[in-house]
Amino acid sequence: MMAAWLAASLVGLAVLAWSADRFVVAAAQLAERVGLSTLVIGLTVVAFGTSAPEIVIAIVAAVDGSPGLAVGNALGSNIANIALVLGVTALIAPLRVGSALLRREFPVLILVTLFAAALLLDGRLTRLDGALLLLGLVLLLFWLARLARRGEPSDSLLHEISHELPPTQPLGRILLHLTMACLLLLIGSRLLVWGGVGLAEAVGVPDLIIGLTLVAIGTSLPELAAAVAGALRRETDLVIGNIVGSNLFNLLAVLALPAVIAPHALDAGVVVRDLPVMIGLTLLLLLLLLIPRPGRPGVSNTPCLGRVAGGTLMLLYIGYLGLLAAGLHG
Repeated sequence: MMAAWLAASLVGLAVLAWSADRFVVAAAQLAERVGLSTLVIGLTVVAFGTSAPEIVIAIVAAVDGSPGLAVGNALGSNIANIALVLGVTALIAPLRVGSALLRREFPVLILVTLFAAALLLDGRLTRLDGALLLLGLVLLLFWLARLARRGEPSDSLLHEISHELPPTQPLGRILLHLTMACLLLLIGSRLLVWGGVGLAEAVGVPDLIIGLTLVAIGTSLPELAAAVAGALRRETDLVIGNIVGSNLFNLLAVLALPAVIAPHALDAGVVVRDLPVMIGLTLLLLLLLLIPRPGRPGVSNTPCLGRVAGGTLMLLYIGYLGLLAAGLHG
């Protein structure tokens, strides 16, 4: 049975990775057809779409009685996005931040991270917590839309988003692709949750750990592939913007769903281990990105996530995985 659970998890991850990409493309095309601006699409629709696998997994896991897996996926994805995705990408190609719009999102990510952490400090995830997080999501969407409408036409992020948006298609085809992507997201999530919970029970670990590791890493692999490709095309604002947007939606949408569907007491490790790691990595990332580097002749002094920072983030992620492993044997 162990082999079946592992196979279901891997197949589920593959289906999620493929369908998530199709979902983002179709959602962006639909948003363009209804008249949303390029920046609004990039800051809201695409960021929301990159969190679609985590959102569907959270719903399926909570309904199936495994809310710990959903919580682990939300927190673990944020940790993996920063330390694994940006760490590996920065090792390959330094990531510079030239967008004024993107720099305005950084303090918001800190505020949302601290707000979500404050709700979890009592060791419980309640429906009130979920309602407050969803209210924060509504406010975030409103703020991002206003930010996009006021954005400078010359902002570097706008040019990178415009370059990456897919060409429009007939409305019927867009809706068909969107429907198929949603169906596959549901199928992939069902397989992954069934396999992940089965593996957790078989090896005797909490479903939280499966969410923090297998599920979080698996759902971050598409972001890793997209980030590396974007960095090689020098679309570094878009790379970092997608990660910041994804982390915001993970906290306000993905974390809210298990709270609303299946309120529960949190595993003690969430408060004493995972929240501090997520907060610490977020603060470290923004510290690295908000402080301009001293410029050398002919070299831009815009904030940059270089190879040393990328290697540091990767080492921190390896250390976090070691901390999880030590907790299992402690």
